[in-house]
Amino acid sequence: MYTRRTSSSSPSTTPQWKYDVFLSFRGDDTQKGFTDHLYETLRAQGIITFRDEPKISKGKSISGELIAAIEGSKFALIVLSQNYASSTWCLDELLHILKFMEAREAVLPIFYYVDPSHVRKQTGCFEKAFTQLEERFSSDDKTKVQEWRDALAKVADFSGWKAKDWYTFTFIIFPRNVS
Repeated sequence: MYTRRTSSSSPSTTPQWKYDVFLSFRGDDTQKGFTDHLYETLRAQGIITFRDEPKISKGKSISGELIAAIEGSKFALIVLSQNYASSTWCLDELLHILKFMEAREAVLPIFYYVDPSHVRKQTGCFEKAFTQLEERFSSDDKTKVQEWRDALAKVADFSGWKAKDWYTFTFIIFPRNVS
């Protein structure tokens, strides 16, 4: 696919990635199915992939370990599912992914049974999630909610894959053929 590690004689400007891929997903939606199959397929291909394993406590901010994993990853695969926007953890993770990877065009969305236009315009399940977020956060945090909205709209404009149009196996094994 590509050469990830470079020899010690390479220029110091060549990044040394700890992970090839950072996998962002809403655990309740995809962790025990699609995301697990995707992770195992990437791993079997020798692609070093970070996925957050532990159960996340509601209301906690993302950890330094997660931020370091984002910064140390060459690419991010973002599995946008129906409940992705209901997780402040996922939304904060998305902000960090965009901060560190957007400029080098290393963000690859997977629309897992959601329409990119619903993500972009925050309609359907995304509208419901943001209505709840706006009720939950005080007026001081409205800026944060708007940052999350903007991040989702931005990632929905990236070229990505629509998983709903493919059998899971075909999609995971042959993603370059999926449009």
